[in-house]
Amino acid sequence: MQLLKPKPKWIFLLGFLISLFVHCGKEKAQESSAGFDLRDPEKENNILLKIEDSEYFNLDFKKYVQGAVGDDYNTLSLPSLSRLFDNFVEEKILLQAARAQNITLSWEEKKEYLAKLTNEFWFINKKKSLDEDDVEILFDRLLIEKYTYEVVKDIEVNDEEIKEYYDLHKREFLRPERVKVSQILLGTEDKAIEVYERVKFASEEGFRKIAQDESIGIEAIKGGEMGVFELGQLPYEMEKVVFSLQVGELSPVVESTYGYHIFRLDERHEAELISEEKASSSLRVKLLDQKIKQSIARHIEDLKDNLEWTFYPENLSFPYQRNNL
Repeated sequence: MQLLKPKPKWIFLLGFLISLFVHCGKEKAQESSAGFDLRDPEKENNILLKIEDSEYFNLDFKKYVQGAVGDDYNTLSLPSLSRLFDNFVEEKILLQAARAQNITLSWEEKKEYLAKLTNEFWFINKKKSLDEDDVEILFDRLLIEKYTYEVVKDIEVNDEEIKEYYDLHKREFLRPERVKVSQILLGTEDKAIEVYERVKFASEEGFRKIAQDESIGIEAIKGGEMGVFELGQLPYEMEKVVFSLQVGELSPVVESTYGYHIFRLDERHEAELISEEKASSSLRVKLLDQKIKQSIARHIEDLKDNLEWTFYPENLSFPYQRNNL
């Protein structure tokens, strides 16, 4: 199995595993975790989880949290910290299942995985070297990826499923009205008025030449072309002007926090229903992602039912908030 040259299915599996292992959200809810220290040496050896013949302690969970969010875990809400513990439990259950099936990693897989990770943003951003414990945790996760790939490798999305979803959810494929917009951005009102007098009767080619010469906007190099926008994607003071223009029409000078704008409406695309044929590629991706996530979630529940395991939230260094674990 070429672990680091994956089939497309790996993209969705990896996304699920990242959400399972790492992303818990750092929202500051009503109850903060401030005041609860995962580094409390008196609690490091408290047992948190038993799965078959494996045991995990507060120290293991501390390393897990630090790997997920760094040392600023005190910014997490208690619900988020509790969900991290849920994820920790599920990771260890998957790890136990992988080991029970004698799934192992070859030296080549380990070496290639580490080489890939050292080039990724997480390690660059952390600016830290990996110690032995970090490497073991990463290899455990790679082993879980290898195991879960076996669970989902045969999942497919057929044309009938795509058609059924499209027919039942056509509202999702309604593309709203869009406009293609260009602008000339000036720093002062006087300059904007002077440029407007020069450009108001110019051709499109003339507008773009003046935009290149006079605009201070980043799109000046492209003749002022800003791109295509839907309602809600531009600041309101710009949007109400732009969407009122006719194709080829210029706006009067519009003031905003960015400066003074002269807008040109280049194109208008009416609202339309995206056809099933055009939607099928992205829809296949979406449905495959959903099926993989559902399959792994069901598999975890089956493992919970069939493995001998116990967890001890009372031994955590913070008040755990239950979530149907």
